[in-house]
Amino acid sequence: MFSASVMAGIYIHIPFCRQKCYYCDFYKTVNISLQQNFIEALKNEAKIRKNYLNNETVETIYFGGGTPSVLTAAELADILQVINHEFKVSSGAEITLEANPDDLTPAYLAALKSVGFNRLSIGIQAFQNRHLQQMNRRHSAGQAVDAIINAFNAGISNLSADLIYGLPALSETEWKESLKQVFQLPVKHLSAYHLTYHEGTAFYTWLKKGTLKELKENDSVAQFNLLLDMAIANNFEHYEISNLAKDKLYSRHNTAYWMGTSYLGLGPSAHSFNGASRRWNVSHVETYIKALKNNENYFEEEKLSENDKYNEYILTRIRTKWGISQTEIQQLFGAEKAQHFAQQIAKYKHAQVFKANRQKITLTRKGLFISDEIMADLIII
Repeated sequence: MFSASVMAGIYIHIPFCRQKCYYCDFYKTVNISLQQNFIEALKNEAKIRKNYLNNETVETIYFGGGTPSVLTAAELADILQVINHEFKVSSGAEITLEANPDDLTPAYLAALKSVGFNRLSIGIQAFQNRHLQQMNRRHSAGQAVDAIINAFNAGISNLSADLIYGLPALSETEWKESLKQVFQLPVKHLSAYHLTYHEGTAFYTWLKKGTLKELKENDSVAQFNLLLDMAIANNFEHYEISNLAKDKLYSRHNTAYWMGTSYLGLGPSAHSFNGASRRWNVSHVETYIKALKNNENYFEEEKLSENDKYNEYILTRIRTKWGISQTEIQQLFGAEKAQHFAQQIAKYKHAQVFKANRQKITLTRKGLFISDEIMADLIII
């Protein structure tokens, strides 16, 4: 809704995991016996929703999860074939697969490249086995290193790694080791997230019981600062709150989200957005499969009000290096919302949490630490 370009993205949610990580609250299931029925339902949904993107060119395809790398390369190719048949996919599209390190064997990597994947997002999370075991990750630190090297050797050079800081008992030395390790590898993109204790996860339950202790806030802040300092020293650009890139190899898919581009979400729990409405699929794979088979409803939808659209702009743009433009707010949403923004932003005039450059307002490092508070002030409730 904020971009005039006719381009779009497709997100495909693969809900299967071989085992559940103790911190993760994304929709997933370990019932991999449902995979074949799921793939048929997914292909059916793609065909049913072929007109959702209004024939806009698809510039990014992103397989998330769950753990998409539990599917074989042939199964992934089958899904891609349907996507390419039903949608207008750019010949230079960014096609990303989220993957677990222990799935990325040389043979599997070669097969992924041959069927069209040109970007991998590898879920490493930590380079210490004790933290990996505590999170119930199914790979070792050594497998994480091997996965990145093997992927690069297979000819997939656009590689992203995920790390988590703020883990229970994660020392500054360990965090520094993890960052040093990732920056030594042929990685062009890093997603670094602070651990969040989501209700319904094992970590949340243990935190409430007192068997798991949250890292002190000062230590988390120090780890975030270390992340940014080491990233700068290794020529990585901090372009979004949790994302850093080298050689401008931003995640094109996620950047399109933040810039207001339309996207189609396929699979259970997947979200779709077309500028006027938001739609989300049921978070239950059996219900999803049954509904697609029987032509039943499997989603909910909401129309976006003008306030919703303004809030969407604020919440996504403020996260990025591209920032917020007061002029753009007036053009897109009118003088009243531009005035609201100006009044709210004035509260922070002397707080050094914003910087202005070419009419764009972005968060300073100090502002990043209180970004949630700032967002709450700027949106319209």
